[in-house]
Amino acid sequence: MLQTTPDIDARIVRYGALRPCKTAFIDAHTPGSDQKENFTIIGGGVSESPDQHVHIADTPGFNIGAAGQPPKCRNSLHSHRTAEVFFVLKGRWRFFWGRWGTAGSVILEEGDIFNIPTGIFRGFENVGTDYGMIMAILGGDDAGGGVIWAPQVIEDAQAHGLILGENGRLYDSKRGEALPDDVAPMPLLSEAELANFPEPRAADVIPGYVARYQDLMALAADGPAAVIGPNGCLRDRPGFEVEFLTRGSLPDTRAVAEKHVVLMPMRGHWHLSLDGADRHLNPGDTCLIKPGEGYALTPSMTGEASLYRITETDDPAGPTVV
Repeated sequence: MLQTTPDIDARIVRYGALRPCKTAFIDAHTPGSDQKENFTIIGGGVSESPDQHVHIADTPGFNIGAAGQPPKCRNSLHSHRTAEVFFVLKGRWRFFWGRWGTAGSVILEEGDIFNIPTGIFRGFENVGTDYGMIMAILGGDDAGGGVIWAPQVIEDAQAHGLILGENGRLYDSKRGEALPDDVAPMPLLSEAELANFPEPRAADVIPGYVARYQDLMALAADGPAAVIGPNGCLRDRPGFEVEFLTRGSLPDTRAVAEKHVVLMPMRGHWHLSLDGADRHLNPGDTCLIKPGEGYALTPSMTGEASLYRITETDDPAGPTVV
């Protein structure tokens, strides 16, 4: 009987092949945010633009995306109903939160990971000296039904030609577009609604929601380090689990994926053997493994090697409470 191998190349998105969208969100024309690029890697993500390219349409219980920004470029204040997890692939980033972005902030370096609590306004900016990239994991197949913007973001966008419809779609007057007669503009949140968005201090967020790369390297020296999950250093159950692997974490035997698994190398070059197919994964690549497939990972070169592994779980992709 002829043995077939999985169509692995269709499930590997190479970092160098990522296709950006510069009109993904409402702040695409707002000065200070107009140079950012959005990438939708697995699943539909939360883009508000029909221009957004989706690399892999499958939704394995969560979405994978990325944001790329030059220095001093920022992503405007918004909120999500489900998990939003970032790890820094390249550069130095500041994450900030609160109604006006002044409740708290944290600086993340390469490899650090942040499980941002749901239900708070958050934004981020590249505070490094070069183009930076952060990789994102969004909870749920539909990523929580979209983005909730702080009122001032919607008002600033309108002043620069972008209107968000109540249907969740952007209309760009610079392209000659106008809000259709049967579509109302997205209403601004009322003061009563805004009062439901917490304003946690940094001291209440950082210890339970941020993990540092060097700490994870130490934790994963003898086996995979649980990062997000019931036993993780960031204890949460957002519909997926996150593990951190290094050269010393890997078992000698092959693993069989019981649920969808996504591999996201952080540093080093990795050899992947997947049911008879062999490929190399590099930093910034993303690989989707389906349930029932057997795979093995080994670093393919000497030197530092690290990788984030995301696994689908049966936990609901609900909110996190600070």
